[in-house]
Order: sequence, then structure tokens, then C-alpha cells
Amino acid sequence: MSNHDDQLKSAELKKLRRQYQQILHAVGEGVYGLDLEGNATFVNPAAAAMIGWDADDLIGKSMHAVLHHSHPNGCTYPREECPIYAAFHDGVIHRVTDEVFWRKDGTQFPVEYISTPMRDEQGQLIGAVVAFRDITQRKWAESVLQQANEELEQKVQERTSELRDLNSQLKELNELKSRFVAMVCHEFRNPLNNISLSLSSFKRYEAQLSLEQKHDYLNGIAGNVDRMTQMIDDILVISKIEARRLEVQHSRLDTVAFCQNLIDELSVTFNRTIALQCRRKSLLVDLDEQLLRSILTNILTNAIHYSPDNSPITLKLSCHKHYVVFQVTDQGIGILQGDRPSIFEPFQRGKNVSNIPGTGLGLNIVKRFVDLQQGKIEIESEPGQGTTFRVFLPIVASIQQ
Repeated sequence: MSNHDDQLKSAELKKLRRQYQQILHAVGEGVYGLDLEGNATFVNPAAAAMIGWDADDLIGKSMHAVLHHSHPNGCTYPREECPIYAAFHDGVIHRVTDEVFWRKDGTQFPVEYISTPMRDEQGQLIGAVVAFRDITQRKWAESVLQQANEELEQKVQERTSELRDLNSQLKELNELKSRFVAMVCHEFRNPLNNISLSLSSFKRYEAQLSLEQKHDYLNGIAGNVDRMTQMIDDILVISKIEARRLEVQHSRLDTVAFCQNLIDELSVTFNRTIALQCRRKSLLVDLDEQLLRSILTNILTNAIHYSPDNSPITLKLSCHKHYVVFQVTDQGIGILQGDRPSIFEPFQRGKNVSNIPGTGLGLNIVKRFVDLQQGKIEIESEPGQGTTFRVFLPIVASIQQ
């Protein structure tokens, strides 16, 4: 071969070398070459920048000692276990996606890399080329995605649990409504049967009945109509509470004057004396007057119905901590121990009420109205000796005299 040919070949090689170097400089990934000892033969700028070294300072250095010396937890990474060096021992390409490289300042960053064996023209292994990339952003994105998936899974589980609970509550509510409808039908059937029987008897024996007997029949029919009307009114109140269409309407109320007026009304209606006990002449409190009237009317009416004529009934008004307390005491038939757990349930009446009329809804409404105002209610009772109801309603504001 002539000198001219050698010069051309040399020039071509230099040109190719410059092109390779330009390519290596332009590549965004880190690329470096190793000889059979594991020392760097070339390092592109991207690789040097990622590990915080000058490229020239890395030539001839052991790259394992520079950037791959330890595991993520800081434990030593033995050279003989390194996949990078395995490439120029077994001649196989090694790809790794879950290791770290170390910077000059001692910090680490996650990488994925591929170690490719290099061979000479005779096919002999002469080293390896390593290409790597910093996958910090990808790991961060994966972490965020994993966290989002975990949070989503948690929310799905919580929502599933909520839906399961809601389904259970709906099922229970449907059962309660079915029972309630059945009880309503049963409670309406009794007065309707009484009205039907009275009308039938009235028609059949009208000619034989005295005027007084006729009045008794009509009074009985009117009483059953009143009972049904009261049940309808009570059921409408309960339905408003359950539909959350009944809201507490606070207004300034002199509870002493209110209680006195209420017991005066009831005393005239039922011809019974009810005593009011209060150490104050006035107690101004922000309460819902209509709800309070319903609560006290139901309790006082029960006291009248279930206690002997002329036996004492008292309404005591007082304050206890942050509550205004309304206490109703009678000396009536009392509440049996077995009836107490269900005393506030709809249509529940004590086994000792005999033929005393009632709907079994009054105390249920009382409890609902007390709960609606975030109050509480207590009962003390001895069968045959009497009952005491205490209603505690939160004081919003008060002026005592």
C-alpha cells in the first residue's frame, strides 16, 4: 500500500474518530468505555456531569470505585458481583434497571444502565461500553403514581365500606319502615273497629236505646276519631323529623311564665292541679317554644292520665350547669322495669296501662324533640309509686332574676 493510501486511511480514521466523539458529546445519556481492568478509556460529557467529575480526570480510573462502589443502603458492592464487569468476562450484554450510581460528593441517584462487551477485529474481548441514564424523575413519577394508586385504593375501600354500611342502614331503615307501617295499620285498626262496631250497634238497637245511651255511643265514636286524629298528627311530626324538615327555631323565652301558662291551660282542660316549683321569678332562655310546648305537654298529659285523681303533679324548673332542667313528677302507676328499654319507641305502651287511652307516640316525639335540640332526658320510676321525667335542654343564653 502506498504512502498516499496510508495517508487517506489515516485521515479517514481521524474523521471517523471525530464523528464518534461528536456523537458521544451530543448524546444525553452517560456513556463511558472500560478496558479489561475496568478502567475508563473514554467518558462523554453527559456521564461526567451526572457524577460530578471532569471527564479528563476519570480516564484510567476504576469506574467501579468511582461510581458503583456501594449498594443504595451504603453496603459495599463487590466488583466481582458487578454486572458491568461481567460483560467483558462472559461476553454477554447486561441490562440493569434498579441500581444507583454515586456522585463525587457522596450522593447517589437511581440509574438504569446497559453494559455491552467490546471485541477487537479478531473477536477477542477488549472491554465494555456502558450507557446509563439518571431515572430520578421517573422514580419520582412512579412513587407519586404508586402513592396516588394507594390513596385511590384506600378511598375505594373506604367508599366501599361506606356504601356497605349505607346499604345496611337502608336495609335496616326499610325494615323499620315496614314495622312502622305495620304498627300504624294495627293501631288504626282498633279505633276503626270500635267505630264500626259502635255504628253497627247504634243502627241495630237505635229504637231501644235511651238518649243517654245514644250519647255514650256518639262520645265513644268521637273519642276514637280523636285518637286517630292525634295519631295522624304525631306521625306527621315524626315524618318531618326523619325527613329533616323540622328545624330548631330559637327565640327568647321566659320559661317561668311559659311553664305557668302551660300548666294553667292543662289544669283547665283536665281539671287537675299542677304545681310549678321554681326559685326564680324569671328565667329568660333562648329555646324553641313550639318544641318545648310539645315536650312538656306530652309528659304532663301522661302524668295526668297515669296517676290517680287529686294526686300531686309537679313541674319543677331549674338550671344545672349549661342546661335548663324541666322536671315532671307524679305519683301514678309508674313504669315497669321490663318496659323501660323500649319506652321511647313508637307505639310502645307499658303493660300496666290497662285500658287507659293513648297512642304510644307521645314519648317517642318527646325523645326526638329533645335530641333535635341536643338535650337529654332521664327517667326515675317505681311501679305503683310514680315517675319523674327530667328534660335537660342546652342554654343558648339566659338572664336570671
